[in-house]
Amino acid sequence: MIVNYQELLNQSVSGEILTKLQAIQIQNQLLPLADFENSIDFKHLSIIAGVDLAYWKQGTKEYGVCSIVLLDYKTRQIIETCSDFGEISFPYIPGCLSFREIPLILKTSKKLKLKPDLYLFDGNGYLHPRHMGIATHAGIYFNCPTIGVAKSYYKIWDTEYDMPKNTAGSYCDIQIGEEIYGRVLRTLPSVRPVFVSIGNKITLEDATQITQYFITKESHIPLPTRLADIETHKMRKHYQEMFSDIK
Repeated sequence: MIVNYQELLNQSVSGEILTKLQAIQIQNQLLPLADFENSIDFKHLSIIAGVDLAYWKQGTKEYGVCSIVLLDYKTRQIIETCSDFGEISFPYIPGCLSFREIPLILKTSKKLKLKPDLYLFDGNGYLHPRHMGIATHAGIYFNCPTIGVAKSYYKIWDTEYDMPKNTAGSYCDIQIGEEIYGRVLRTLPSVRPVFVSIGNKITLEDATQITQYFITKESHIPLPTRLADIETHKMRKHYQEMFSDIK
């Protein structure tokens, strides 16, 4: 059977309500489009994007806000910020969360004036039962390097993880069977680790290096996604107040 990848990709980012089985089938069919082996040319890294989302209920409807913060790779200073919001129609289905998130991410990304060289997502990529977390799903659409950095562990097939040493930069790989799905990274001493995985067009080594590069003493979360998280909470409050004023 000939697979129309563009049609599948468009369907996967439309927000169309699918059954869990349909969503899983699309994930499996899109997987060949992902590149899990490409090495980054650090000399060409200039603009780094951090992406995060926040949600709230308004009556019987659910809404989300997405914020994207762009940083200069060398200076780590903010060079652009944008946000947008919308109604979330796709249901909460574990393992298929990217279908809820990606329509709003793409809507927000279209407002950017600058083009990121790499995206960091608050979530997983390869560290997923079908290797199709939000960092991979969005990475296929953006066709650029992406990294998943999750704050909590998404347990796959009841696999536990080993805790890395209590030093900055220490890590333990998350191996399931013969395959490495991601990495537990201790970004700062005496704080809980983060969970790094490949999104698209990058190696796990490069993803780890970039994640650690954006760590500051203020937080164990990399700066791009931490700033995006702060922005989403600020904008969620703004939109909630806007809805209240309409009433």
